[in-house]
Parts: sequence; C-alpha cells; structure tokens
Amino acid sequence: MPVYNKLVRDLIPQVIEKSGSKFSTRILDKSEHLTEIKNKLYEEVKEFEATDNRKDALEELADILELIHAALPIHEATYEELEQIRLAKKEKRGGFKEGIYLIEVEDE
Repeated sequence: MPVYNKLVRDLIPQVIEKSGSKFSTRILDKSEHLTEIKNKLYEEVKEFEATDNRKDALEELADILELIHAALPIHEATYEELEQIRLAKKEKRGGFKEGIYLIEVEDE
C-alpha cells in the first residue's frame, strides 16, 4: 500500500472509498494543518512553475487559491480581510501587472 502522508482535498477519502480501496486518514490539529497547508502550497507553486499552457496554469492557480482559503480560518481571517490588505498594498506599492524587473539600485 503506498504511503502518502500529505494533506488532501476533503472529498478524496470518498473518492478512494468508491474505488474500493482501503485507506487511513486522520484529522490534523490546527498547527499541523497550517504546516501541511504550507507544504502543499509549496508543492502547488512548483507545479504552477512547471506549467506550459493556460489550462494547467489555471488548474494550479485554483489549487493555490483553495489553499489560501484553507489557511485563512486558521489565522482567524476572512477572504475579504485578505483582499483589503492586498488592495492596500497595491495602492501603496503597486501590483505586479506591469512585469517590472529591478536590475539594481545605486547606493548613495
């Protein structure tokens, strides 16, 4: 039996059960859950980095967004609060839309 030891989506146990396979799971405590969200986020970012087409890129971005949604309650935050912070940072420092790549800054 393969050992995965990783965070999976909430409906994966039902999918495995329907396939007739046996499995074991456990519910993570709050700190473990956050650690595993971070691990999974890293995994999904690497998968996004490896994409070379629109469909795959959007699939990976959706996974990243789902992990962000999962992390928010752990920090007792809402998506709306996160969006307010994002917009405030964008207002103050801009976004990343223009693709500006900083080469160097001369010290005074």
